[in-house]
Amino acid sequence: MEASNTIELIGYSASVMVAISLMMKDIVWLRCLNFTGCALFVIYGIYISAWPVAGMNAFVACINVYHLVKLFRAKTQVGKTAEA
Repeated sequence: MEASNTIELIGYSASVMVAISLMMKDIVWLRCLNFTGCALFVIYGIYISAWPVAGMNAFVACINVYHLVKLFRAKTQVGKTAEA
């Protein structure tokens, strides 16, 4: 497979992942799939030297990670409270 075909496939995969993430009802799934799409867009953006695409998606990926960590910490705190 040619490099240009591979990078196009990464770009299309990123678009599909972001679109699917927006259809999720579960916020954890939404954030995980959106993070995956953003990470793929970062790779795509870097490869084609589209720095605004890479930068914005890196920022959104960080926001997704922040909220996922926050959700899992809250879930852990609820579990610890229930055990006590």
